[in-house]
Amino acid sequence: MVEPHPGHEYAYNRWYEDDHYYAGAMAMPWMFAGRRWVATKDLQELRYPEDSAVAQPVGTGCYLSTYWVTEGRYDEHMKWTVAINKRLNRDGRVHGDRTHVFTAFQDHEVTVYRDGAAGPRDFHALDHPYEGLVLQVVDAEGPEGRAELLEWLRSRHLPERLRGSPAALVTVFRPTPLPGDRMTYVKQVEGVETRLTLLWFLQEDPRACWDAHFAGLGAAVAETGLGRVELVAPFIPTVPGTDLHVDRLR
Repeated sequence: MVEPHPGHEYAYNRWYEDDHYYAGAMAMPWMFAGRRWVATKDLQELRYPEDSAVAQPVGTGCYLSTYWVTEGRYDEHMKWTVAINKRLNRDGRVHGDRTHVFTAFQDHEVTVYRDGAAGPRDFHALDHPYEGLVLQVVDAEGPEGRAELLEWLRSRHLPERLRGSPAALVTVFRPTPLPGDRMTYVKQVEGVETRLTLLWFLQEDPRACWDAHFAGLGAAVAETGLGRVELVAPFIPTVPGTDLHVDRLR
């Protein structure tokens, strides 16, 4: 999740989409799918909580890029991504007028489906034409409590929330530390021992269903005493090859 600096929104979008999405991601071995998402100003204003540990202020980070890496190939891919990005930096192909707000490689824990076997699988999710995405970040009270929080999400909370909702599936991940030789503009991952990251894939625009389905996620977690929601943020997909939505970020 990245914030282009004010005045550089168009340049950032064209650089990322025309160059970095491919050279810095999709052209690398073991990365098999990707999709970009954007949060216009009205979507940023739906985010919570205000005192987020992920984004300060909570609206920061208007572009989100998501990628799937082949299971069992993380270490090999990481060597490529560090080396390639160092090369791109040397070649002057890194856009500096941006801030990394929340950047991490994450291990898949579980996927919960609304319709069982009837819908697209999670590995299809970045190719399927979903109309929205909700990023949710939850911190357990401590490292020893993350497994219990995950089990509550998997067996109780997510099946109940998905029933009758516009979300077809939710994927749950836990973050892993970034390598020590990563690019210096990307900060080390926080909450490695306590954090879970959820991606809700929506079949309608998040603005149409926010109050009914997503405004109460923080309270639902807090009531369990198992953790705290640090970010709930809606996005819509970008339209590749265009600057659609760029004029609506501020």
